[in-house]
Amino acid sequence: MARKGITIRAVQALKPGEQIWDSGAEAVKGFGVRRQRRYPTYVLKFRFKGRQRFVSIGRHGSPWTPVTARREAKRLLGLVADGIDPAAERDAAKEQPTVATFADRYLAEFAVPRKKPRTVEEDRRLFRLHILPLLGPKRLGDVTRADIAKLHSARAKHSSNANRCLALLSHLFAVAMKWGAVPATFVNPTRGIEKFAERKRERLLSAVELAQLGQALERAERGWTDPEGRAFSDKDRPARKTPEDWRAIACYRLLLFTGARLSEILTLRWDWIDWERGVARLPDSKTGAKNLHLSPPALALLRGLARVPDNPHVLPGDRQGAAAFVGIQKPWQRIRVLAGLPNLRIHDLRHAFASLAVANNETIYLVGAVLGHRQVTTTERYSHLSDDPVKAVANRTSERIAAMLSGAPVGAIVPLSKPRPGS
Repeated sequence: MARKGITIRAVQALKPGEQIWDSGAEAVKGFGVRRQRRYPTYVLKFRFKGRQRFVSIGRHGSPWTPVTARREAKRLLGLVADGIDPAAERDAAKEQPTVATFADRYLAEFAVPRKKPRTVEEDRRLFRLHILPLLGPKRLGDVTRADIAKLHSARAKHSSNANRCLALLSHLFAVAMKWGAVPATFVNPTRGIEKFAERKRERLLSAVELAQLGQALERAERGWTDPEGRAFSDKDRPARKTPEDWRAIACYRLLLFTGARLSEILTLRWDWIDWERGVARLPDSKTGAKNLHLSPPALALLRGLARVPDNPHVLPGDRQGAAAFVGIQKPWQRIRVLAGLPNLRIHDLRHAFASLAVANNETIYLVGAVLGHRQVTTTERYSHLSDDPVKAVANRTSERIAAMLSGAPVGAIVPLSKPRPGS
């Protein structure tokens, strides 16, 4: 058994069938290099629980040199000292599933039983379109932080989407560690990668814009004509003479009157409505069971809607049976252009309800209860959308100071009493 210092010259001089073991002052016990056919390979021989074990470090060449391979041999011996068998981890690594395979298991065994159906579909979409094309063939333990950073930065122009991919991968690897699908020494490769700053997309509809939207809904309901019966000819507005679907019109109005989520209105059923108390008792929502409060305008709208036999939904679908209405997007694209609000999203109707409530000095807690928020901080984000309440405080305070400066009476001012000595 040849023993000599392992150097690049010694490695390059190896002939097929030859091997050398490390020696000298910096030698690492059990560290060696052998050449079986064409390439020299760095190896480590050690004993674990009385048994001799053997593990390959890697083929000579980038990144493996005598220096880097010796450093890796020291690391592996450190694992042995901690009671971890590197050879067993190597064998386990060979049996590790790929990201694509484990993603299927994650969806079937974790996501479907625990997440909302809509969230599961979003997870599937993120895997299919963004994650698996880049990482799918890799084994879980082979995914590096550089791989994750590359995927994340590639979606930089779509910061929200990039952050959702990062969050999903972080949880995927956390579940893989919990289920033992990766070695015990595995470190989550998403750790340390910072999310992109996301631009807030909420907006407040002004009184003028709400009036424009209201007029557009009325015109769309009649068939896209003005009060004199003339069809719109503006090139920037859709040409349509037939009325929009009544279910879409009702949906947009209910969103404005209730502040509900779109899914809550589309799945609303007649038997959930308590007409006497003015609430719809939703058995499930994004935050669980919820009472959707129905205002007088919402109740009046609901009473005017037609019921379809054998369909329990307030907004019934076109298919026979218990299907719900789904054709919500295309009418909205036309109506928002008609209203002169081409960038308004359907979800902004919920934001409008919340923002106007906060601007009307309603308490954050009560607004959050109406919207079905679990956390007060979720509701607080709407408070910045209107300056009216803050401006009112600033105006009242400055007016009081101005009155004091001019000597005008502003009410009795009680001076603070001086503290007594020793108090």
